[in-house]
Amino acid sequence: MALDSSPSQVATSALQAIPFGSIIGGPLKACIEAQAMAAQTSWQFIQEVGLNTDTSGRKEAVNVTFEFLQNGRKSKLNVPLLTIVPIPYIAIQTIDINFKANISASASSVSETSSSENLDVGGEITAKFGKGPFSVEANIKANYSSKKDSKATQESQYSVEYTMDVAVHAGQDSMPAGLAKVLELLGNTLDVVNPDGELEVSDTSLVVPANGSVKLIATYKNPDGLYKPDDITLKPDSASGSEIKGTVDGTNMVFDLNATNCADGYYIVSAGDKKTVKVNVQMAKTS
Repeated sequence: MALDSSPSQVATSALQAIPFGSIIGGPLKACIEAQAMAAQTSWQFIQEVGLNTDTSGRKEAVNVTFEFLQNGRKSKLNVPLLTIVPIPYIAIQTIDINFKANISASASSVSETSSSENLDVGGEITAKFGKGPFSVEANIKANYSSKKDSKATQESQYSVEYTMDVAVHAGQDSMPAGLAKVLELLGNTLDVVNPDGELEVSDTSLVVPANGSVKLIATYKNPDGLYKPDDITLKPDSASGSEIKGTVDGTNMVFDLNATNCADGYYIVSAGDKKTVKVNVQMAKTS
């Protein structure tokens, strides 16, 4: 009896039918999707925690304000929130996929044949040979039977087993160059300001020439640390006289003082609710 090769063929077919694409590609696809979700989480964190959006859709960094004492006076520190909180930036660093397939097949065949014969005719013969005392009598029996046995056994078996171990290693990755540059720029905006604002003038004592003018330059930084030149005004300290208009030049307000818009006396430079500076203006005497 020939050895049955069907289990081997079945096992080979089972090996060919293993979905290697799904087994290996599935974990890789899941890791790629997880990496995309991690990047989206980082972006959502930046938007929800570190940025404010106004009604027009414009985004601005969220600042955290601290008040403290410095050199005997109260100061305020404005810090961009994104520079003091860790930004979650998780990245998959390595992916280990271990796959093992175990396919076994076996076949066995047993053949057994036995036979026996027995002669039995079922008859008896009696014969006598010779005469007198020298005669011989013989009995002859004969029988015949036939028996034949055969046995054949065939056994086939196979098994397929495969296991897979997937190990994914992830950790806090370094920031992208663009994000690191943004945080560096935000860090450079760290500023210490006066809670009441800061008002500075170029000079507190001015002499206006008779046939010319002199410039008074004022700078104001509000309690939020923003330059607000439009908030600066210049008025006479006395009830008489009118406000002198200035011109915005960058972060400064420039007042052009001459004989037509001012006279001898004190003038008040003011900005905000609490900041004022008194300036003494004198007209030059003509010879």
